[in-house]
Amino acid sequence: MTHPNQSGPRNVAAHEQAAETSAGQVARFEEEALSLGRRLHRFFHANPTAAPALVLVVSVLAFMLLVGERFLAPFNLSLVLQQVTIIATLGIAQTLIILTMGIDLSVGAIMVLSSVVMGRMAIDFGLPPSLALALGLLTGATCGLLNGTLVTRLKLPPFIATLGTWNIFFALNLWYSKSEAIRSQDIESTAPLLQWGGTAFELFGARFTYGSIIMVLLFCAVWYALNWTAWGRHVYATGDDKDAAELAGIRTRRVLLSVYIVAGIICAIGAWLLIGRTGSVSPQAGYTANLDSITAVVIGGTSLFGGRGSIFGTLIGALIVGVFRNGLALAGVDVLWQEFTVGMLIIVAVTTDQWIRRVSA
Repeated sequence: MTHPNQSGPRNVAAHEQAAETSAGQVARFEEEALSLGRRLHRFFHANPTAAPALVLVVSVLAFMLLVGERFLAPFNLSLVLQQVTIIATLGIAQTLIILTMGIDLSVGAIMVLSSVVMGRMAIDFGLPPSLALALGLLTGATCGLLNGTLVTRLKLPPFIATLGTWNIFFALNLWYSKSEAIRSQDIESTAPLLQWGGTAFELFGARFTYGSIIMVLLFCAVWYALNWTAWGRHVYATGDDKDAAELAGIRTRRVLLSVYIVAGIICAIGAWLLIGRTGSVSPQAGYTANLDSITAVVIGGTSLFGGRGSIFGTLIGALIVGVFRNGLALAGVDVLWQEFTVGMLIIVAVTTDQWIRRVSA
């Protein structure tokens, strides 16, 4: 009787036959030929900004053919940049939150509350404009701290936490401002520093504002922080896999808290730029800014699932929305269909993100 662990005659013969059949064959490590679809998938997966950049170029060319020279006029292109300045700035804050697999519905409310604090401190209380500006930035940081505490300490989902603070901040805004706006004439005569962001200058036929320049510089600063500092790598790691980041020694709770505080400060900078853009302080401004900022981030290629995206993708996303609205307006399209188009862009962007996130075979 043959023991179960011993090879019988039949097994020996099978092994010898397999050895003879495989003689002369070696392992192959060449990568199989990829289809065009697979190659595009891998390219866009490695370059999350490529898809929105392509959309921006195509949309500019399309409106150039549709509208003509009016669209490509330097003044009109610089006008698009001015129009997206506030949303792009809030988009920076929103990008930081979404990279950590969260979402912030209160960015617009933080911006408006900070602008009201700046205006009232300078106009109603007579503080120096620089001090009023600093207090506005402190307000934004405090709001971010509250959001971060709710998420990190109380373990609330970011959507629920910021939905609650969105209502709280807007209520405080209406209470503190007494639902009264501050006129541009009063700000101009008392605190012109608050309107400095709206100061314009011309260059090669285009009209730029200092607020737009600050917005671009802010993008550059955050890009550097995300790509060239340990903090930025920790932000990406926390959003990609929080548990793995903690095992690697990253203090994810501290990272999340810092992200919300930085986002709050950026929203306060957006408040300063908002005063410069409108010239006045209104407690009713920016009520839908939170949704607009999410739109810019999503169209810009940042994944809602966290851990993947580029800060400059958000700028491109904001520019895409601005180009579409400006181009459709010049073409005489009703505002209703402009919003319809932006909604379609959001759906296409999220669908594309789902496709890009699939693991390529």
